[in-house]
Amino acid sequence: MSMKLLEITSFLENFAPLEWQEDYDNSGLIVGRPDQEINQALISLDCTEAVIDEAIQSNCNLIISHHPIVFKGMKRFNDASYIERVISKAIKHGIALYAIHTNLDNIQLGVNQQIMNRLGIQKPLILSPKEGVLKKLSVFVPNTHAAQVRNALFAAGAGNIGNYSECSFNIDGTGTFFPKENANPSLGEIGIREEAKETSIEVIYPKHLERSILIAMFESHPYEEVAYNIYSLSNTYQEIGSGMVGNLSEALSADDFLAYLKEKMQVSVIRHTQKLKKNIQRVAVCGGAGSFLLRQAIRAGADAFISADFKYHEFFDAENKIMIADIGHFESEQFTQHLLLEKIRNKFPNFAIRITIENTNPIKYYF
Repeated sequence: MSMKLLEITSFLENFAPLEWQEDYDNSGLIVGRPDQEINQALISLDCTEAVIDEAIQSNCNLIISHHPIVFKGMKRFNDASYIERVISKAIKHGIALYAIHTNLDNIQLGVNQQIMNRLGIQKPLILSPKEGVLKKLSVFVPNTHAAQVRNALFAAGAGNIGNYSECSFNIDGTGTFFPKENANPSLGEIGIREEAKETSIEVIYPKHLERSILIAMFESHPYEEVAYNIYSLSNTYQEIGSGMVGNLSEALSADDFLAYLKEKMQVSVIRHTQKLKKNIQRVAVCGGAGSFLLRQAIRAGADAFISADFKYHEFFDAENKIMIADIGHFESEQFTQHLLLEKIRNKFPNFAIRITIENTNPIKYYF
């Protein structure tokens, strides 16, 4: 089975919208055209030269990686660096490169959920929910068309709060308007002030859906001129953000916890701070480099914080309030590949896709 590249990227971006990536990131289509025909794909954590060679040998013309091969602007393409060589070889062989990075980190069912699943932690919460991404729409609709407009807004993605959808608040009242000479009113007559029984419909939505929600509102609304208000909310969005926190089914001693973590995450070594005298039950995680979340992990009451890339002096910041368990960057995100494979196979069961045989971890360990 083959398909247009746009079909795959649209599916991935519906699952993990590009709008949720961090400012420094470069998620999305890096090499390739949306109308390109894709025959089979390769999934990897990193897009290296070895992964490109594997794609060439196995006739894969799409590589989906977690980490973008390009993070910032490039001025030269003379094969002087591995980044330039990867990009040049991908273009030469018609291989599309797509990255799904911090947008996948920041969604509720993304990278951190994979870690929580492996540790058996049920119903984890986002550790640091994003602020400033929610908005509220209030639109005035004649009572006779309120259900029609509400349904259109819900279908466009408005009104979702946690495990609930189609959430709205409705206030009935009386609206007035005066159709002027060039008006084309659906209700009332030109030159006569009209009173109408109306409903004020209020819904919240993430800001990246605003355009589609407004289009749905205008297309379903009977009035020539639609009266509406948009408000920016300071509420945190509990479904989007960095890290996760939750409880193990039972408390473990520090030694038992580290052994359990090593087994479940399939790591060979764990760097950690001094073992706490108390047992470990509440656990915070952040796939990849997560030292920026240490304070939030402590405030959330976590006994341990699992992440990677802690610097020497950052271990002191635990201050015996929490045990830091640094399992390595690659190790913390390695199961992201399985998440992507499962998602794509469930959506496109007849499409040929597999995980790379290459271990792209640049860090090696001597025992």
